[in-house]
Amino acid sequence: MSKKMPGAAGDLAETYPDVWNGYSALGEAAANAGPLTDRERRLVKLALAIGAGSEGAVHSHTRRGKAEGIEADALMQVALLSIGPLGLPRAVAAKTWIEDIKG
Repeated sequence: MSKKMPGAAGDLAETYPDVWNGYSALGEAAANAGPLTDRERRLVKLALAIGAGSEGAVHSHTRRGKAEGIEADALMQVALLSIGPLGLPRAVAAKTWIEDIKG
């Protein structure tokens, strides 16, 4: 691992590199298992983070999405799309988590 990741994930990767490497390999295999583009995968991961109610993961996927050139409007649309399946409170929470990441 060449770049220190923030937070608990970075701590885990540093303390247990074999576990982190296995986790990373699984993620890469899953990413390559189908036809989705990088953009589509990022938006799906953001949606899954919203569905799981994970503020940290929403922050991470929003930050990474912006760094990858995904428009703020597209990231916000994922939060809006969650209204139907997850309810207004979860969608509003996701909206605020996405807005936390300035870019």
